[in-house]
Amino acid sequence: MRGEASRLADRSSRDLMASKIQALGSEAGKLAEQMFTLCDVLDANPRLQRAMTDPGRPVEDKKKLVRTLMGEQAMPITLEILDDLVARSWSRAYDIDNAVEDFGVDAVMYEADSRGQTLQISVELAKLQSALLNLPVVRSSLSGSNGVTAEARVELLHKLIDNAHFDKMTVKLAEHAAANPRKRRFVETLQWLISKFSRHMGESMVTVTTATPLNDEQIQRLIDVYTKKLGRKAFIHCVVDPSVLGGMRVQVGDEVTDRTVVAQLENLQRMAKVSFGE
Repeated sequence: MRGEASRLADRSSRDLMASKIQALGSEAGKLAEQMFTLCDVLDANPRLQRAMTDPGRPVEDKKKLVRTLMGEQAMPITLEILDDLVARSWSRAYDIDNAVEDFGVDAVMYEADSRGQTLQISVELAKLQSALLNLPVVRSSLSGSNGVTAEARVELLHKLIDNAHFDKMTVKLAEHAAANPRKRRFVETLQWLISKFSRHMGESMVTVTTATPLNDEQIQRLIDVYTKKLGRKAFIHCVVDPSVLGGMRVQVGDEVTDRTVVAQLENLQRMAKVSFGE
């Protein structure tokens, strides 16, 4: 959980730079690469985090550190963003890594906007998330469990998605999530990304899991219900998972409403154990 100072620093900096990132168009993808690379470096170097956020260190000194760290290949806007970040106050050093990652995702979204692919990327992220529902071993490996290296995780990811022909920015986001889990499970990162894309588009991604496919009428009914409930346009992502047996599981952001048959059976089993003192 970020402290108030970090939330304010992150949000204010991103609001300040938003129009400049948007103006990059297709070049925003290069900014995303630099931000994700820096995020990885910072995550691996706590001393560097502290050096960039130390309130007792002169801002000009921190800006010089940024230039030493980024080298001559850094885009001017990359340096401008980092100059702004190191000049702000942070609740904890690690939060500057979060802000750098947020900027990377923002850059991906603006690059996607320039090509009209923002919704498509959001749908592809949801498809990848759905594909992993019945692949627990793969999910675990992509999340950094079992001692799997970053290189092996990215290789495993490509074995999973290469035949899907996803957009290049979908692949970039998935590679970042696999290479650096950032204390999150891979599917949690996908959901976080889907939610960010939904907010960016002014829509909400509603993931609906059922045992059998929904028809067009049912999907439209869900769109109408959740558009009214959320106060903004809803996009319904349908997942077919026979293991739920029947009923429906609905996820909007972090909120899950599970009315599937399997969930009801599990609830009955828990109630029975309580009643009989097992």
